[in-house]
Amino acid sequence: MTRILHRFTNSIPPVAIRGEGIYIIDSDGKRYIDGSGGAAVSCLGHGDPDVTRAIQGAAGRLAYSHSGFFTTEPAEELAETLIADAPAGLSHVFFISGGSEGVEAALKMARQYFVERGEPQRRHFIARRQSYHGNTLGALAVGGNAMRRKLFAPILIETSHIAPCYEYRDRRPEESAEAYGCRVADELEAKISELGPETVIAFIAEPVVGATLGAVPAVPGYFKRIRDICDRHGILLILDEVMCGMGRTGTMHACEQDGIAPDLTVVAKGLGGGYQAIGAVLLAQKIHDAFAQGSGFFQHGHTYMAHPLACAAALAVQRVIKRDHLLDAVKRQGAGLVTRLQERFGNHHHVGDIRGRGLFHAIELVRDRASKAPFDPALKLNGRIKTEAMARGLMIYPMGGTIDGQRGDHVIVAPPFNVRDGELDMIVSRLGDAVDAALATIA
Repeated sequence: MTRILHRFTNSIPPVAIRGEGIYIIDSDGKRYIDGSGGAAVSCLGHGDPDVTRAIQGAAGRLAYSHSGFFTTEPAEELAETLIADAPAGLSHVFFISGGSEGVEAALKMARQYFVERGEPQRRHFIARRQSYHGNTLGALAVGGNAMRRKLFAPILIETSHIAPCYEYRDRRPEESAEAYGCRVADELEAKISELGPETVIAFIAEPVVGATLGAVPAVPGYFKRIRDICDRHGILLILDEVMCGMGRTGTMHACEQDGIAPDLTVVAKGLGGGYQAIGAVLLAQKIHDAFAQGSGFFQHGHTYMAHPLACAAALAVQRVIKRDHLLDAVKRQGAGLVTRLQERFGNHHHVGDIRGRGLFHAIELVRDRASKAPFDPALKLNGRIKTEAMARGLMIYPMGGTIDGQRGDHVIVAPPFNVRDGELDMIVSRLGDAVDAALATIA
């Protein structure tokens, strides 16, 4: 019996009792390798002593303070740390409790920015199909996850969606990677012209698409063209780095590898590493100045924003990442992860693509490699792989609907930044066994 409304109402998940490094242990004593960091959250694993001490110390000093009355030292120090490492032009931080809240706040910031500037006619957001930006209504509206949107479509704000940068399936045989990137980026130009440049607020995208598409990075040059299009039409660029940011791809911000800076960027998961619930919106100086010189406030807020314990935990996480040079580790171990995935799945009959950056990679499952034909969605292959992986003591992040919200299966691997070689061996080995076992059930 359970009084919790679990994600799946017809089953009760195992009870997690404690964590040790990369492992989660359930109430039966079974140990699971957290090969996906939950949902790319646990960047340090479990039980880091410095983070634990920071949380305990913060709890002993101050349980809670409302941001309408006070700021706190942990929040101020964390903001200074984040801006010191931020892409050029970002100057201030708005703290919230997670990724969906962050995207919601960024959308409101973007709208209010133009109102403060005397352009209240701007009302359109443009995003990409097969994206995911969160589950609150605004975030769900700009997201392109057809499966998640369908039930709530009648109550979502109107948004426009263009093609993702999905090289594996959409690049034409005669196209170079750069030419393909230009072609799909130019869909933004066309959509802005269709809507009217003076009515568009912002374009929002994930630099490396996470849950919905499966660790898909853009081709070289794509985001530089996107940035140029936004600048020429005077619209804002919002980057959702909730899953791919804060070091997950080998740089603090994933967009660094694309050579651009956004006007607003949203971070969360790796910010606090799962030790506390926290997210943040980093905003450009011009947005802050528009508020400061206009109404004098941002018309938005939550009770637990900038919570002192959450900020203290995130600050400790970021200090450990720097002290232990874990961004270098992500690059090094990320290369090792790719090598292992290629060795195990490079010639697999039912793995069509291996992609990603750093410690954020995925495999896409196909029925036929030559045609890239997916498996029948009714088979729920991604769910079968999850079941087989859990049976083998491995947590990975599988999803269906990779191609269009219905067809396609992929599995994301995103272990902690301090993952060891032997742990990578076990992750890929157990994943390989789980994939083969799942396929055997539908043969």
